Amino acid sequence: MIDHIVIQVSDLNAGKDFYKRALVPLEYELIWDLEEWAGFGVKGKVDFWLRSGSKTETPVHVAFRSSDRTTVRSFYEAALAAGGTDNGPPGIREDYHPNYYGAFVLDPEGHNIEAVCHDPQ
Repeated sequence: MIDHIVIQVSDLNAGKDFYKRALVPLEYELIWDLEEWAGFGVKGKVDFWLRSGSKTETPVHVAFRSSDRTTVRSFYEAALAAGGTDNGPPGIREDYHPNYYGAFVLDPEGHNIEAVCHDPQ
């Protein structure tokens, strides 16, 4: 089981602004706001960190698990409204498995951020 992940961003303030808005449907909130770090999580437990640094050559892919498809759609809409770029609208991805319902957005740094629900509708 993964406890947390850290991604590097060149503009921490822009990253915080994007994720504060994009992750609301997934019930994430900014919990730690430090000079060079920002920690997001649910119910006080940080599991997603932003770290200030130079822009990475190879963007990462982070997928947040959702309890339902409605939340996946809400994440997608919130992330686009927060300044993200479409990288795959909400829908079934049968290549992964028959119930894989995901949505993909590129954050301002180019990281591929996803919300996914594995449960049948």
